[in-house]
Amino acid sequence: MADFLAHLSDPVLMATPVFLLFVAIEILALHVLGHDDNVIGYSVKDTRTSMSMGAVAVVINGVFRIAMLFVFAALYELAPVKFSPHDWWTWVLMLLGQEIVFYAYHRASHRVRLMWAGHQVHHSSEHYNFSTALRQKWTPYFQLPFWSILALAGIPPWMILTGLSIDLVYQFFVHTEKIRKLPRWFEYVFNTPSHHRVHHGSDQEYLDANYGGILIIWDRMFGSFVPEGKRPTYGLTKNVESYNLLKVGFHEYGSILRDVRAAGSWRDKLGYVFGPPGWRPKEALSAPAQRG
Repeated sequence: MADFLAHLSDPVLMATPVFLLFVAIEILALHVLGHDDNVIGYSVKDTRTSMSMGAVAVVINGVFRIAMLFVFAALYELAPVKFSPHDWWTWVLMLLGQEIVFYAYHRASHRVRLMWAGHQVHHSSEHYNFSTALRQKWTPYFQLPFWSILALAGIPPWMILTGLSIDLVYQFFVHTEKIRKLPRWFEYVFNTPSHHRVHHGSDQEYLDANYGGILIIWDRMFGSFVPEGKRPTYGLTKNVESYNLLKVGFHEYGSILRDVRAAGSWRDKLGYVFGPPGWRPKEALSAPAQRG
């Protein structure tokens, strides 16, 4: 049991001091050294909200990792083939599998309103900086069915959690306006600040784009890649207009409940829950996602 629980150590938690250091460096670079008009910078209330959401999310995710580890361990026993963590190709398979699963999960989080109700927290800031990366949801439960696929594929459970953390650590560093463009070859293969700024844009041309975690190749393959053009407008299409943590975290669940109660049929009720954000009766489920 001790060895089992030892695998619960979270690289994201260990990287937190580095995250805070980079937030401090970015604040210094923006507000002391100055910045151009194309960069918003930080605001005290927004940053406080983002970091408070992140602090609570660390605790919730720590507890949820225990549940995931037990579930993954049970599913791993059912896997027809089990890969060894001592083989280098297992790490390659894990990272590639993690990236594909993350892409599917992230895309579903924008296209299924019940999942969006949690994910919208991360998009609710109208700023875009390193502190925005820390603004995380308190409802991580939909991760379980997606990442369970890797356990059934024979990836050791603790490696799955490690891969998830590696992905999150990488993504912290793409939340900045200070880095404009990286070398062309890097921009073609990897997720970058430029690509992820598009993802956080609430502009119509930027919705439903650039879901990749570490790699951007999945977006290029599956038609969801959009290059950065004009400077994105950050936030939701209908912003929360509040720094209250409970409202930021749960307001969309309340909106779903109100819509379900007012719906005239079971089809409409299900549409409000499982249709894309912004779905209304008689509208196609392919309607563009709405950020709010």
